[in-house]
Formats: sequence, structure tokens, C-alpha cells
Amino acid sequence: MNTRFVTCLSLLFLCLIGIIPALQAQDDLLSLLGEEKTTDYATASFKTNRVINLHSLENTHSGVLDFKISHRFGMLNQGLYDWFGLDNATIRLGLDYGVTKNLQIGAGRSSYKKMIDGYAKYRILHQSTGKRNMPITVTAVAGMYINTLKWSDPNRDNYFTSRLSYTFQALIGRKFNDWITVQLAPTLVHRNLVATTAESNDVYGMGIGIRQRITRRLTLNAEYMYLLPNQVNDGIQNSFSIGADIETGGHVFQLHFTNSTGMAEPVAFTETTGDWFDGGIHFGFNISRVFTIVKPKI
Repeated sequence: MNTRFVTCLSLLFLCLIGIIPALQAQDDLLSLLGEEKTTDYATASFKTNRVINLHSLENTHSGVLDFKISHRFGMLNQGLYDWFGLDNATIRLGLDYGVTKNLQIGAGRSSYKKMIDGYAKYRILHQSTGKRNMPITVTAVAGMYINTLKWSDPNRDNYFTSRLSYTFQALIGRKFNDWITVQLAPTLVHRNLVATTAESNDVYGMGIGIRQRITRRLTLNAEYMYLLPNQVNDGIQNSFSIGADIETGGHVFQLHFTNSTGMAEPVAFTETTGDWFDGGIHFGFNISRVFTIVKPKI
């Protein structure tokens, strides 16, 4: 395990331990003084529960089902013959459901590697002001992924466990005001099977997500996935994506450019090969449509 990565996580954990008791002491003092305050929680840190590829600080509301269609065209550098990538496409269909106000679960299926994924996402701390003063939101995400491609060599001993990979993330962020939100996502990707001995089964990285509001219905988003060195083969690039979110009632349209072909975390972090400076960029979009399955109690 990378020592610097563990040190950074430890420092973040110690900061959280130091912040929480201080905030609780402040609340106790206010109650002794007889001041009654309400708690105002931060909302709409991002338009949806995804920045672009990364999970965002936002959770799907309790009792709400979010149906997502994620689409990536081919790379722009494929030229005119392939209409700069428009002749090719990768797609993911996903369902996200808010079990409670803090717990979200989801599943999806991607055409890239015919991958099936499932995850659980739990909000540990929720940014708030007033009676409960919490400066940040902290969310934990754990996902499992199954590569269902046919075996390249069906005659050898092939194991189902070789198809599996996992992701563990902590989303730590803050909505500074109505205009800007920033989050960090320390990430561990574990792959049961890797292509060469030069690659690590455990891959550590850091995701960064930023949202800049332009109008009430339009935001600009950017994300970057940084991999610690010497973990994957040469030629793998850090994933970088930038785009715009457009809200239209029950739909959110995310239009973006990214150098990642895959949309699931293990492939976005560890298998991105597109080079922005060489035109290795995909134009893509996510369409989010929400349905209320269980009406909230009044």
C-alpha cells in the first residue's frame, strides 16, 4: 500500500475527528444559552448523483428512481471516415434508487466489456448550518463489477472470480456557495485479474470534481482522476472530463468531452487511453430521468 496515500487518508480522518467534537460543543453551548436554531442542509451540490463519470456528493432522494442513459461516441481523431467518432458508440444503462435520505443503491450494464455493475452509496456527514454546523459532506461508495466478455482462451482454466473488480471511494466535498462546489474522491480499485505482471491488482488514485453554476438550470462540471505512478501499464492516461449540465424539469442532460471510453470506475481509472493533445477525446452525454416510486410522508 502506498505510504503517502495512507498518510493523506489518515490526516483527513484525524481532521474529521477533530472537527466533529468541536462542532458538537458549539451546539451544546447554544442550547445552554437557550437559543433555538434549525438545521439547514446543503442541497444541489451537483445537478445529479454523478459529476460526469465520478459519483458526486448528491444522493438520489428517498423513494426516487433515477434512470440514466450514458453514451460515448468514438474518438474525435478517428477522422472524417468515421464522422469524428459519431459512427461508433459505447453505452451504459443504469438505475439508481434512494433507499433512505442517506443510502442510495444502483446497478447498470455497459456495452464496454459487457460490464455489469452494482454499488451502494452512503452519506456519513451532510454539510449543514444552523443548529448542526457541519462544513463538509462525506459519502462512502463501494461497487462491484463483472466483465462478461467471452474468455479469450476458453480451453484454459477460467474462473468466475477473474471477472470481478471492486471500487471503494470516499467523497469529501463542500458546496462553498450557490455558485461553486468542490469534491475530492480518494479511490481504491481492486482487480482480481490483470493483463500483465507489471500491473498492480490494487490501484490507488484521487478523483477531483468541480461544479460551477452559470444559471439556475445550467452548470459547468469538470473532473480529473489521478493515478499514483507505477501501478498500470504504459500508455494509460489520467481521465479528464469537462461538460455542462442542463436541467429541464424531470430531466438532466449532461453534455461532455472525455478521454475515457468506459464509464464504470475501474475502467475509467485504470484503462483510459485517450490523449487530449492527440484528439483522443469522446463526445458524450448522460440523460437522467427521475421517477417517484414512494411518495414522502408529510
